[in-house]
Amino acid sequence: EHLKAFDREVNAFVDYMFGPRDARVRGWFLLDSYLPTFCLTGAYLLCIWLGKKFMKDRPPFSLRAHLIVYNLGITLLSLYMLVELILATWEGGYNLQCQNLHSAGEADVRVAEVLWWYYFSKVIEFMDTIFFVLRKKSSQITFLHVYHHATMFNIWWCVLNWIPCGQSFFGPTLNSFIHVLMYSYYGLSVIPSMRKYLWWKKYLTQAQLIQFLLTIAHTLSAAVKPCGFPFGCLMFQSSYMATLVVLFINFYIKTYRKAPSRTAIEETPVTTEIKNGFHKDYFADANGFLNNKKAQ
Repeated sequence: EHLKAFDREVNAFVDYMFGPRDARVRGWFLLDSYLPTFCLTGAYLLCIWLGKKFMKDRPPFSLRAHLIVYNLGITLLSLYMLVELILATWEGGYNLQCQNLHSAGEADVRVAEVLWWYYFSKVIEFMDTIFFVLRKKSSQITFLHVYHHATMFNIWWCVLNWIPCGQSFFGPTLNSFIHVLMYSYYGLSVIPSMRKYLWWKKYLTQAQLIQFLLTIAHTLSAAVKPCGFPFGCLMFQSSYMATLVVLFINFYIKTYRKAPSRTAIEETPVTTEIKNGFHKDYFADANGFLNNKKAQ
């Protein structure tokens, strides 16, 4: 009873802050209450902290088969979301410059259903970090990595409750396309015979940055020439994406522009992988997998 009362208070506060929720998504899994999303995020952060302690004096796990299956699964899910978003927005006659929340009828609901999967994929992607922990790749668990994973899951809970369609479609469409390429790259990098074909990592990094900039431009276009989409949501999304741009540019400069030290040249491979656009120190360290060092 105490938990139910606390849950009601939390959701009442959220509703007070953001206003009435979109009735079309009422009853959808994980959406009616903020507590599950909050608790899953807390569990994610706790797993990182406890996982590092647990693995401190233990050898890293070998997860080759798990990584292949995981990356293939995320690739297929991203491909589904990409295709379905394109079809749904085409069916609804979405305006690329600015699209409101209610004019497309059933197509809006179809978009919202895909965006629910996009929201849910963010909790699945917590496994990116868990793989790093289990393989003892603590250098990969940066502020940028954890910030991106934890915030996206919570932000998209809000998106699904208040703005589950309309202008919200653009970022996930671009991101799903990027994720098809990225998780394909990670999966292929686990297979030794495929590594010689993975010459396109830097272009993937550039595509990630272009994605952020296009999303900001698309969001601001609806502010300049409005169509009824909530202005505050546009400003928040632009601001959040701007933080990713700043952090990402910092990563890009350090990775591709800064000359490596003599020690770094001797100790590490020249090539560098990315994870959601973020720094990964070794070429084939997909989800914590090193190509030149197997777990004992």
